[in-house]
Amino acid sequence: MDVSELKKTPLHATHLALGARMMPFGGFDMPVQYSGIIDEHLAVRRAAGLFDVSHMGEFIVRGPHAAAFVQNLVTNDISKLYDGRALYTVMCRPDGGAVDDLLVYRLAEDHYLLVVNAANIEKDFDWARQQNTMGADLRDASDEFALLALQGPEAFAIAQALTDVSLDDLKFYHFLQMPVGAFLGCERAILSHTGYTGEKGLEIYCDPERAETVWNALMAEGEKRGLKPAGLGARDTLRLEAGYALYGNDLTEETNPLEAGLGWIVKLDKGDFVGREALQQVKTKGPQRKLVGFVMEERGIPRQGYPILSDSGEEIGYVTSGSQSPILERGIGMGYVPNEPEFTEPGRRLAVSARGRALTATVQKPPFHKQ
Repeated sequence: MDVSELKKTPLHATHLALGARMMPFGGFDMPVQYSGIIDEHLAVRRAAGLFDVSHMGEFIVRGPHAAAFVQNLVTNDISKLYDGRALYTVMCRPDGGAVDDLLVYRLAEDHYLLVVNAANIEKDFDWARQQNTMGADLRDASDEFALLALQGPEAFAIAQALTDVSLDDLKFYHFLQMPVGAFLGCERAILSHTGYTGEKGLEIYCDPERAETVWNALMAEGEKRGLKPAGLGARDTLRLEAGYALYGNDLTEETNPLEAGLGWIVKLDKGDFVGREALQQVKTKGPQRKLVGFVMEERGIPRQGYPILSDSGEEIGYVTSGSQSPILERGIGMGYVPNEPEFTEPGRRLAVSARGRALTATVQKPPFHKQ
């Protein structure tokens, strides 16, 4: 796609002014790095990093049938939500394949916010619309939000310095709908204790026209605390160290959440939902394959698509995500293998076939950076 055809986030000019290296992602022109992937990665682990993730999609669901619609659409149980709480979940096809993974926020009893992956916005909205037999008010509001991710040990201190609203009691997967003007003059702002890095942090939803003001204020306040702008490159290495699935790699329409290790967000006892029957069968029989994490014992970086071999050299699976871990200074990855103890138990030896060489790896349960 020609760069001129790519969408731009409200912070596009800011990234260019900072000298970011840009790349196409999900139909957007996005920053992949500023000072360097390793430098940005370590800043998030040790202090804080600020990401522009305004390319993500947001759907608004409202009305008396909103809860019933969302409950039928996703695998997790939204009846456990209350105002100010969010959850992670998956939308599945009737055969159990994952349409996308997403966050669901309960803004009010009849008002939900669904946050989906950038590359899937059009597909996801079309899918959700097809499932909306309840007649809920469903709207693609992606252009109405800017989204910044402030991640790292210093994240809360940086944000707290910019508002009088206390963040002390904001628990994981909870959020605050800020009063008008209470966060850097935003008409609308949501501060969510969520993230995709494996560190404590906030995801900040705000008016697109206030995005630059919010970004600049966070950077100015965070400068003395080690805050750095961070791009998609560090976002990927951070999520991989944490063991978080990436849609399109570790989770696809050809994989189901049970084999992807996401059984904890599949609530088969909540009642009917799209894909429930197929997932019930998978659970009853047991997944045929399993997504496992591994650490390389030899020098080499596992890449998506590389074959995974048994200890005896037989091809048994494939790498879905892989990179060099800046914390471990070793290659790490995830991939699908047969769901048998000899291939899935932590400590088991596997190998990754990289350009004709079989490189030894050890199965390890993420998060990698905390072991």
